[in-house]
Amino acid sequence: MTSGPATAASPWFVRPPSGAAHPARIFCFPFSGSGASAFSAWPAAIDGAEVCPVQFPGRESRMAEPHHGTYEHLADALAEALVPLLDRPFAFFGHCAGALPAFETVLRLADRGLPLPERLFVSGQPAPHRASRDRMLALTEAQLRVELESFLRGRGIEPRPDMVDMGLAVLLRDHAAAGAYRRTEPVALPCPVVVLHWRDDPDVHPDDLAAWRPYAESVDVRVVDGGHYDFMHAPDALLRALGSWR
Repeated sequence: MTSGPATAASPWFVRPPSGAAHPARIFCFPFSGSGASAFSAWPAAIDGAEVCPVQFPGRESRMAEPHHGTYEHLADALAEALVPLLDRPFAFFGHCAGALPAFETVLRLADRGLPLPERLFVSGQPAPHRASRDRMLALTEAQLRVELESFLRGRGIEPRPDMVDMGLAVLLRDHAAAGAYRRTEPVALPCPVVVLHWRDDPDVHPDDLAAWRPYAESVDVRVVDGGHYDFMHAPDALLRALGSWR
């Protein structure tokens, strides 16, 4: 898979990153089945750091492009696209399965001797070597359809069949990538990690979140009020946590 340069016209960023307007950036990685629109309610900046939602191929504005296939391929292409934007301090935020390509991208930046994020924020996602515990990976296509319809209704959207069919196609490809992902043991990251546990999220066990601790010298596990998808509203507690690295 090829990627174009990360310029104002780059398909990787639905909000073209600004020039000198902000002294730092937060690159945001969406969860399975979603795209950059998961961050549409977020502010343009958090404590001076520009919010830069990442758009994966094969969805939303990139629906016509081939799916990335694996997290490893995704991270390879994104690391290349990010190069022109690593000219100032930055952080990564990944929610749920989006934390895994964020993690893999950090490793690729390190391998290439490129600038590294000052923080990797992991939200509601077990450590990579426990990623297979995600209950969604065990669901059938019919069960995933029900989950998707429930999610849309929870967002105040009536799930039309054509909308559900399109979303399910993306979700199934994303789940194939998640199911193929394997890390059997922790891998040391060259940056601090902040793990966010949503207090009302019944599907992510605290032990699976605490399993991030061997991944960096500094791993801070924090509890945030709310449920699994409440990050989409950019609640104040989350914004405070994300502003803590500046």
